[in-house]
Amino acid sequence: MNKLKPLMLGMLALLLPFVSQAQNQTTLLEIDLNEKVSDISPNMWGLFFEDINFAADGGLYAEMIKNYSFEFENPMMGWRRVEDHGAKGYVFNRNHPSGVNRKYLRIQRLNEDGNFGVFNEGFRGMAVKEGLKYTVTFIAKLAKGENLAIKTKLLDGGELVGEGVAGGFTDEWEEYEIVMTASKTLDGVQFQFLLEGEGELDVDLISMFPEDTWMGRKRGLRKDLVQLLADMEPGFLRFPGGCIVEGFDLENRYEWKKTIGEMEDREVIKNRWNIEFAHRTTPDYYQSFGIGFFEYFQLSEDLGAEPLPILSCGLACQFNTGEQVAIGALDEYVNDALDLIEFANGSVDSKWGSKRAEMGHPAPFNLKFIGVGNENWGPQYIERAQIFEKAIKAAYPEITIVSTSGPFPDGQEFEYLWGELKEMDAELVDEHYYRPPSWFRENARRYDDYDRNGPKVFAGEYAAHSTTVKDALKRNNWEAALSEAAFMTGLERNAAVVRLASYAPLFAHVNGWQWNPDMIWFDNLRSYGTPNYYVQKLFSTNKGSDVLSIAADGKSLAGENDLYASAVMDGESGELIFKIVNVSPEVKKVSIKLDGKYKGNGEGVLLEMANDNLEAFNSLEHPRAIEPQEKSISVVKKAIELELKGQSVNVGKIKLNK
Repeated sequence: MNKLKPLMLGMLALLLPFVSQAQNQTTLLEIDLNEKVSDISPNMWGLFFEDINFAADGGLYAEMIKNYSFEFENPMMGWRRVEDHGAKGYVFNRNHPSGVNRKYLRIQRLNEDGNFGVFNEGFRGMAVKEGLKYTVTFIAKLAKGENLAIKTKLLDGGELVGEGVAGGFTDEWEEYEIVMTASKTLDGVQFQFLLEGEGELDVDLISMFPEDTWMGRKRGLRKDLVQLLADMEPGFLRFPGGCIVEGFDLENRYEWKKTIGEMEDREVIKNRWNIEFAHRTTPDYYQSFGIGFFEYFQLSEDLGAEPLPILSCGLACQFNTGEQVAIGALDEYVNDALDLIEFANGSVDSKWGSKRAEMGHPAPFNLKFIGVGNENWGPQYIERAQIFEKAIKAAYPEITIVSTSGPFPDGQEFEYLWGELKEMDAELVDEHYYRPPSWFRENARRYDDYDRNGPKVFAGEYAAHSTTVKDALKRNNWEAALSEAAFMTGLERNAAVVRLASYAPLFAHVNGWQWNPDMIWFDNLRSYGTPNYYVQKLFSTNKGSDVLSIAADGKSLAGENDLYASAVMDGESGELIFKIVNVSPEVKKVSIKLDGKYKGNGEGVLLEMANDNLEAFNSLEHPRAIEPQEKSISVVKKAIELELKGQSVNVGKIKLNK
């Protein structure tokens, strides 16, 4: 044994350099600055909005009163009576001209000792901020008595934190306003609406908004949530969904014409997600359509994003009833699509363009895209899609039509739809994928072999559903975001085929969700972006204009050595932007050689997201636990030397002075 020991030590000494070399292996990458593989759609990275998880009422739409018009199936849902000494409140029907706002509340106060008021619970509670003004509006009509008043209160238990009063009621329906200022910041405030004086008063449309809405608009959107979207610089906004487009049945489908005009003319309906889903029930989930198609177009304009509306093709959700409108009765649905284009783009002299102007936007919204159907499948979809295409192209040949490839990224229905859509020369095909993180890493080459001359792809809904979380909540953890980033390098490399892409769903209330994961979470006071949000933002704010060739030994880097990469040129800023994702827990050394006309030396920045815990996530308490960090990088003799942290997403930016 003693004789063998020197021999073994000698062999070990010979092996150590090779072991060290393997551990510190450098991946050599070449970026050809002169080879522009394809252009990138200027709208490549965008947003998908659906009213799921209380994303609209109780979320983006800043209304604080639930069931503000008493039109829920249970007209007092969301409200709680306060009655004593014979004071009462009753819900009556009223003969509203449009027939959509049928109910109102009659308050009776029969003597000075009686009190009648109502509390509203808000959307999973109600919150106010110290010093901020809150405007209550309502319509009222005097039924009996005189000198009646309505007092509103914001209460913290028994403590008053805001109040206001309105009076002077007549025997005609009129709108009244009360402004209250909150004396403290509170999540859990109680809102009380109380009648003072002897008599009867009819009230309806009781509404409350904070003054700090997005752009200060009356009855506007929640500022912090819109700001998170604006910070992403999205290329498009897809709306209103999603399964919500199709409806549980055709009666429950989304009808855009019912979402425009005055609020009292917008019909409140049960939300398609007002069901038991994933063992979570939300019986109080309705749609007021306070954010309707006009507001979606306006928001798109605010964000500098192309509006991308999706309309029903006459098929209800095929996972539910699968109800179909007969082909012979499809004209109503087709006309809805044609009228929507006129609403968005028509002159102020046109029927629907004039309605847009009446709502305060005489200039057209310049709609370029329209989607026909959502996650529909089978021959019944294709025959309807053909009818829509013929009608839309005859009237508006410049509009790009988005078709659907169904709810899954593969399988018999997927293959059938793609075959038929190719025959139709479809323009954009909407693909969806909700899959485990491993699927996203394994499919980074998904579009490498797609036909460059066939229909283009809209990656309309995608999210990695993590399998590492022990409590089965499918949190927006780092494993999911990291895997999505790896996949997105493949989308970017194949920008010749993939023209649009959006994560889904967008929003979720922490106390009112049906589906997860979701990109942005919020409660009634706070909001935060998930790691997935920051990954999406890294791509959307660094998209470039042209795809460049980036290769290791002549091959694109899509999983080799646990690395994924893409590179683009921004023609406007003159920047080279490369993205490299390291899914390994180990540090990776990368050497990037820049080929082409370039001076050779320079400085740049590296935006780095990394975490050694795949289950790490952001939260309301720790909203920025995982977010990009910036550091400097250098180009020396046309080369960039990097050490990429384990489990990291890296975006490098170099200003090229050729």
